[in-house]
Amino acid sequence: MQKTPRFLDRTTPPKIVTLILLAGLSALTMNIFLPSLPGMATYFGVPYGLMQQSVALYLALSAALQIVIGPISDRYGRRKVLIVSLILFLIATVGTLFAPNATVFLIFRMAQAVIASGMVLSRAIVRDMVADAQAASMIGYVTMGMSLVPMIGPVIGGVLDDLYGWHANFALLLVLGAGVLALVWADLGETATLRRVSLMDQVRTYPGLLTSRRFWGYTLAAAFASGCFFAYLGGAPYVGDKVYGLSSTEVGALFALTAIGYAAGNFFAGRFSVRVGMNRMILIGTLVTTVGLAVLALLTLAGLSGPVVFFSLTVFMGMGNGICLPNANAGMLSVRPELAGTASGLGGAILIGGGAALASLAGVLLGPGSSEMPLILLMLTTSVASVIAILFVIRRARQIGAS
Repeated sequence: MQKTPRFLDRTTPPKIVTLILLAGLSALTMNIFLPSLPGMATYFGVPYGLMQQSVALYLALSAALQIVIGPISDRYGRRKVLIVSLILFLIATVGTLFAPNATVFLIFRMAQAVIASGMVLSRAIVRDMVADAQAASMIGYVTMGMSLVPMIGPVIGGVLDDLYGWHANFALLLVLGAGVLALVWADLGETATLRRVSLMDQVRTYPGLLTSRRFWGYTLAAAFASGCFFAYLGGAPYVGDKVYGLSSTEVGALFALTAIGYAAGNFFAGRFSVRVGMNRMILIGTLVTTVGLAVLALLTLAGLSGPVVFFSLTVFMGMGNGICLPNANAGMLSVRPELAGTASGLGGAILIGGGAALASLAGVLLGPGSSEMPLILLMLTTSVASVIAILFVIRRARQIGAS
């Protein structure tokens, strides 16, 4: 019997590299243009605070989309949703390239948020393929590889901005988006067990998740842990440009330090999650982030801050998130395995929605003449909250075990 070619087989699970690039494009879209923000504000003739809202608005719409992406993928399949999302992403990217003013740019920038399906469904696909502990480990490896893309994203974005202007960043996203669409079409078969129910029936499953203390514990741990990173995304370009007087290329290069830490944390998560367990790994990750940010706050209060100190210590934030997030995401998905897509979308919406608020708040706190301290304190506060959230989950697990 003749074997069906892989690119025609719609039931073959994808290769890891496909999931890495799919999630990587989502992460790259969020951060490649960050070093260009001050220059884009000048180009469009608007205040930096307005241009910085391209981060917050993108995250806000991303959060809203994730509420429906999960249920839709549970109903119609991961493959179809991803292909449609990638096509819409390409259309939105063309719009950003030809935007005549800041308002039109922000509209198409928000539309780019549809690529969030890559982040949501890459996790759900992993959960479709393997069980809880293995899912945490595999998500760790996937996001470790994924982090290599945003690691160099701001570096490339800064160089492209200095050489060709901010448009070059979005031109690169257009080319990469087309390539990922071709790869998904050829390699990603359907992994979900389709549930023949309506979207409203899917949405009605939300109370089962929202009333679960475990779901909230894992979700809040992930939301607060990543919240400090989203605040960093919203405020670090201002700190680099206005506080430290760095160029776009220099800011982009220093952004890579956080991603290096994230890759190291992802490797640790992939290597030890099965052995150590999800809850302990989440606690370790949140503590690493909190200690690093506490040291940064103390050094800044002592007058020892500077670009090297500020950006170098964010390595610990990246490392802590790299350890925490794969396990927290696996924890969210383990509450109701049959609703992996829904849980991933709902949890992601809460996570990204909180990130949008924190990114916007960072922009408000960093007004004219501001130092880096408001941003550092905001990041530290959210990280401490992540520690409290996972301690609640651990305490709850012990109570159930003792009963």
